[in-house]
Amino acid sequence: MRIRNIFWAAAVCVLLLGVVSAFQRPWREYPGFEYSNFPVPPDSQEKTEWVFARLMYPPVYGYRYGDWTRGRSLWTMDYPRSDRHFSEALRRLTRIHVRSVEQPVNLDDGDDVFYYPWLYGVEVGHWALTDPQAVKFREYLLRGGFFMCDDFHGTYEWEVFNASMKKVFPDRPIVDIPNSDQIFRTVYDLDDRYQVPGAQFLESGQTYEHDGFVAQWRGIYDDKGRLMVAICHNMDLGDSWEHADNPRYPEKFSELGIRIGVNYVVYAMTH
Repeated sequence: MRIRNIFWAAAVCVLLLGVVSAFQRPWREYPGFEYSNFPVPPDSQEKTEWVFARLMYPPVYGYRYGDWTRGRSLWTMDYPRSDRHFSEALRRLTRIHVRSVEQPVNLDDGDDVFYYPWLYGVEVGHWALTDPQAVKFREYLLRGGFFMCDDFHGTYEWEVFNASMKKVFPDRPIVDIPNSDQIFRTVYDLDDRYQVPGAQFLESGQTYEHDGFVAQWRGIYDDKGRLMVAICHNMDLGDSWEHADNPRYPEKFSELGIRIGVNYVVYAMTH
């Protein structure tokens, strides 16, 4: 009965998402930190129920990277290859109607962020949200939005991440997500989680970066117990998606990274 209720809830959410998709901004693309002129799928303009929304943000040392609103900034790490590989996997593994291309989302663009129930941020150990962005972000999350962040490592990057997160929620603690949480049960049972490394593993043979020796699954909950922010610290799920077709990158890391992402998306759409 619990599974049936979950899927009925998912069906209702998918219907609602189909309605709001008509109000989303047209697809836009920026030059990435690693890729530019990436092939565009032929169905990139398709109207769908779910879109991989990628958070744009100013970096903590903005002067080093130029204008972050024009791409080639840290928010574009792994972009767009990672986004499109994961979107393809989600399309294959679920019945969610998924767009083949991602959508960069800028918190400064009016109410645009409110049309995306799931938002992904990469390299958040280098972000520096402005005060107005933090206010908008808090409203987005409290109104039902879900934020997944990934690919930051060690003590220093945690401190940088936390400085902006404290602007968003100065009164809400970051806690460890218990293994019993529904986010680890929505589609796949994720009892046996392990550290997922970035592509640097191919050269170093190490699953960790800096002093981030242990993968940490943390989050921030709302007053009703809904997980609003899912923090993947000391791991690089984005690389596991990006390199899912790389024969040198171990399949076990991409397999777990994709299952985690699928669970997080379905959780965001049903909670």
